[in-house]
Amino acid sequence: MSVDQLNATAFEVFGQHVMWSDMVGNLAGLAALALGWRRSLLTWPVQLLSGLILVAAYGAADLGGGVGKQLLVITVAVWGWRQWSAGRQDSGDGQIEVRFASWRERAALAAGAVVGTLLVGSLFTAFPDLSWNPWPDAYIFVGTLVAMVAQARGLVEFWIAWLLVDLVGVPLAFSSGLPFSGLVYVVYLFLVLWGMRDWWLRSAARRASAPSTERLEGAPA
Repeated sequence: MSVDQLNATAFEVFGQHVMWSDMVGNLAGLAALALGWRRSLLTWPVQLLSGLILVAAYGAADLGGGVGKQLLVITVAVWGWRQWSAGRQDSGDGQIEVRFASWRERAALAAGAVVGTLLVGSLFTAFPDLSWNPWPDAYIFVGTLVAMVAQARGLVEFWIAWLLVDLVGVPLAFSSGLPFSGLVYVVYLFLVLWGMRDWWLRSAARRASAPSTERLEGAPA
C-alpha cells in the first residue's frame, strides 16, 4: 500500500475524515498496549509497526511534532524489544518481570518528563510549523516516551504515565482533525486502568515474597 493510499479517507466520524493511516496505526498502538498488559514480547514489534504507520498520518495532518514523536517511538520500541528479549530469559514463565520503580527511578522519570516537556515545548513554540498547539503536543510527545521507557524497564509506573498522557491526548487528537486517534485514546484509558491493576497486583505479590531490603527500595507510592 502506498503512502497516498494510507492517507486516503476510510470513513467519516463527527463530520471529520478518518484516514486509513490514522485508523490502522492507532489500532496497532492499541493492540501493542494490550500486549504490554499481557507482558508479551510482541508488544514491541506491534508498537514499531504502529509508529511507522502513524508517521504517515501525522505527516498528512501537517503535525511535524507528531512525526518526530513517532520516529522516537520507533527508536524506543527497538530498544524496548531488546530489553524485554533479554529480561524475559530471567523470568520463570518466559515473560518480563514487572515491579514498582524505586524512588530514584521515579524522580528520574518525573524530572525527564518536566525538563523534556519544557525543551520540546520551547522548540515547538520557536518553530510553529512543527506544531500548531506546542505545549499540549510537547506534553504528549515527552509523556509517551517516558511511558515507553518505563515499560521497557518493566515498571508499574508506565501505566500511570500513559494515564496522564491520555488526559491531554483525547482533546488534542479531536482538535487536530484526528478523531479516530481521539477515540482510541478513550479506549486506551480503560485499557490502562485494567493493565495498571494487573501489573500493580502482580508486583505487590512479588514484593511480598521478596527480602525486606527490596521491598523498602521499591515501595509503591
